[in-house]
Amino acid sequence: MVPSRVVTDAALAALGFTVAYWMRYSLEIGGEIPWYSHQPLSYFYGKIFILVVALALIFQLKGLYRMPRWSSLLDESWMIASGTVIAMSLVILYAFFQRFAPSRLVFMLAIPTIIALLILKRIVVRIIRERLWARGIGVDRVVVVGAGRAGQRLLQWLLSQPQLGYEVVGFVDDSPAPPDLAIATPNGVMRPLYLGRAAELPGIVERRAIDEVIIALPPNEHERMLAIVDECRTHDVEFKLVPDLFEMALDKVNIHEVAGMPLIGLKPVGLSSWNFAVKRAMDVAIAGFVLLIFSWLFIILSLAIKLDSSGPVFFRQERVGRNGRRFTCYKFRTMIQDAEAQKAILQEMYQRQDLLFKLKDDPRRTRVGRFLRRASLDELPQFFNVLLGEMSVVGPRPGVPVEVAAYEDWHYDRLLVLPGLTGLWQVSGRSNLSFDEMVRLDLYYAEHWSPWLDIKTILRTVPAILTARGAY
Repeated sequence: MVPSRVVTDAALAALGFTVAYWMRYSLEIGGEIPWYSHQPLSYFYGKIFILVVALALIFQLKGLYRMPRWSSLLDESWMIASGTVIAMSLVILYAFFQRFAPSRLVFMLAIPTIIALLILKRIVVRIIRERLWARGIGVDRVVVVGAGRAGQRLLQWLLSQPQLGYEVVGFVDDSPAPPDLAIATPNGVMRPLYLGRAAELPGIVERRAIDEVIIALPPNEHERMLAIVDECRTHDVEFKLVPDLFEMALDKVNIHEVAGMPLIGLKPVGLSSWNFAVKRAMDVAIAGFVLLIFSWLFIILSLAIKLDSSGPVFFRQERVGRNGRRFTCYKFRTMIQDAEAQKAILQEMYQRQDLLFKLKDDPRRTRVGRFLRRASLDELPQFFNVLLGEMSVVGPRPGVPVEVAAYEDWHYDRLLVLPGLTGLWQVSGRSNLSFDEMVRLDLYYAEHWSPWLDIKTILRTVPAILTARGAY
């Protein structure tokens, strides 16, 4: 049976081609067409059929219909755009060998039209789906097995992503995990319900109508893990396994398959020379563009800072960059002139000694500084650091020397890439994240870098800045 998603995509592709035909032959976009060259839409039916079949096959091969529910719209859009271009290229190639006479501009107009319709469909589906999930309609009821480090991270992720359609019913665990386990999420502290021991899982699944079991047990619980998997299969309940690799200190693993057996290896951290050159070229282009286009904004903000409070326009601070190299980081000044001297007093007053010391209502902040922080405009001068090669547009947050001196061993891997103005840490919560969570995002970025990941992070930074989430 053909999935409904494939059918609707095929219908939208055919509609997009029809719209492109109308744009070319009725609106005559791309130039006037002589009356004797007009062709009916039926003349293109064969090409439309090939396009629809090619799109379905390419989308299937690219995994568009197997993407997990937590995939971003950008990921789906990129897959749709690339798949549509490939499919249309095949149709154009076929038409060329057929010596197809009608206007080939129809094919070019169809590409953006089809992409727009397919992405619009997914936007509508996401909006409807998330609204239904918000009302508890169509959600998957989930139970987590294990309340160790992996289980707690999993619970934290599930509870902080209600738009994914998972309802966390609770957790089961044999270890003496506190029944009132507290999980910190962007929406506040939440307490998942303790449902009992692992041996009680079959009854829990039946009584509470569980749709999915996620097993997050440590490696020494291998036999119990297999027993739970057997129970899930017996009761026809979907299950997933979360390998707990924390004890091996492998936040960065690479999984291959040989003869049906998984092989786990370490992913290298850092960028190869070629990737670094590509990233550097992107940085120079973006920084040069921003500094040129927004030079007027630098003048206005500089005057506002000077008129608001005494002191220099720029705040200079020593930061630690790639491979531990120290550099001077430039920002617009947002605090009073002797703010650094008062930091120790505030830390003692608020009983805060964490590596990332930030206060939501910092009394040292100036009036203009509050606006600059909320709008993230205080970081504009860091584009000079990008031009100098000391920072990148996207990368880990640059740490100060006192922070780096307190790093644990695994934290140092974040120094293998250039620090950035923005990064996964900024679009995932900024100041609301703990330091360890920020480091894990930095390591993920270093291991999975690609030009598309940088572009996607930059695009996600825009709404993060506009909503000022975690900015203070």
